[in-house]
Amino acid sequence: MAHIVILGAGIGGMPMAFEMRESARPEDRITVISNAPNFHFVPSNPWVAVNWRTRGDIELAIEPILRKKNIDFIPVAAKRVHPGENRIELDDGQSVAYDYLVIATGPKLAFDEVEGLGPKGHTQSVCTVDHAVTSNDSWQAFVKDPGPIVVGAVQGASCYGPAYEFAMIMETDLRRRKLRTQVPITFVTAEPYIGHLGLGGVGDSKGMIESAFRDKHVKWICNAKVTKVEAGKMFVTEVNEDGTEKKQHELPFKYSMMLPAFKGVDAVFGIEGLTNPRGFILIDPYQRNPTFKNIFSVGVCVAIPPVEATPVPTGTPKTGYMIESMVTATAHNIRALLDGKEPTEKATWNAVCLADFGDTGIAFVALPQIPPRNVNWFSEGKWVHLAKIAFEKYFLRKIKKGNVGPFYENLTLRALGIAKLKE
Repeated sequence: MAHIVILGAGIGGMPMAFEMRESARPEDRITVISNAPNFHFVPSNPWVAVNWRTRGDIELAIEPILRKKNIDFIPVAAKRVHPGENRIELDDGQSVAYDYLVIATGPKLAFDEVEGLGPKGHTQSVCTVDHAVTSNDSWQAFVKDPGPIVVGAVQGASCYGPAYEFAMIMETDLRRRKLRTQVPITFVTAEPYIGHLGLGGVGDSKGMIESAFRDKHVKWICNAKVTKVEAGKMFVTEVNEDGTEKKQHELPFKYSMMLPAFKGVDAVFGIEGLTNPRGFILIDPYQRNPTFKNIFSVGVCVAIPPVEATPVPTGTPKTGYMIESMVTATAHNIRALLDGKEPTEKATWNAVCLADFGDTGIAFVALPQIPPRNVNWFSEGKWVHLAKIAFEKYFLRKIKKGNVGPFYENLTLRALGIAKLKE
């Protein structure tokens, strides 16, 4: 019997548990460790932040779901992974031994890297459901006394879709409230151009998102480095293509949501051979750490280099399709090791994204995610808004049943079918 431990219970960790249960031998024990007792559907956080969803709408209790699948659950945060000892030290003093470990923690949010950034500073966040709930509290106060909005992503960020989504969701909510004329919106991003997305652009993402911003009167500043945030004011340095200073901006705001850079969680940060300098897990083509051969990793916590050099640092996003593919490859590779074989499965790093813009939306398919690509498709329309709603309901239902399956693969095929119909 082998003990397989999955550290993290989010969009990577929960599917990993289900697929590992199916791939493992009947006698193998599987344990999930999480710092929270509930699963949250993170893509819906922007809706929570304007009260289009409640916390309860996107939350599921983890323990009963895993129990039905004969998977153990420990709702205690990891304090430190000790890979040389094959064990995890937990915050409550427990020590959990493992034969194989899958790290699926997601990131640590590096608000501390910019003075005044984040919920403990002067800006809001939609990175976690707790942040989204706090953001909604501030939003409800804001709409009673509106003013300028600054929204976007700071230097080093690697997840840009939610920033675009939230900018347009706020814009839609303001129009519905008949307040849009009172609220100037400025989008501030480390990206070299609108629609870069950390991917070097996808199809005509630049032109289409710029057009959407112009249509909704959203101004933007690219190649932007946020130097500090004070109450009601953001200080931004805009740079040229060679990285030299172009312009200093002092942007007033009454409401701001800025996505931070990510880094590895404290439980793994700085472990030589396991992580890179930012704390992300180093992996080989089989999702396995090159130094500690019984440790695998999936999701946002995996180390992936930037797509290209940019004047202001931008990271590469890890989208749902990519994570799903990592999960499947990891489950098969651990089973191979259990059978005395070597891993052979490699993840297909493709990207599929649905971004809700309130009453419309954008969608893209990038195969593979990192260029050059075989498929490079980008589209927009009201169908994306409806698809995102259906996506949320479907994913939560599948998590509740304990069987996610190849959801993103099916979504890709449907998106490509839509693309062919549009041609």
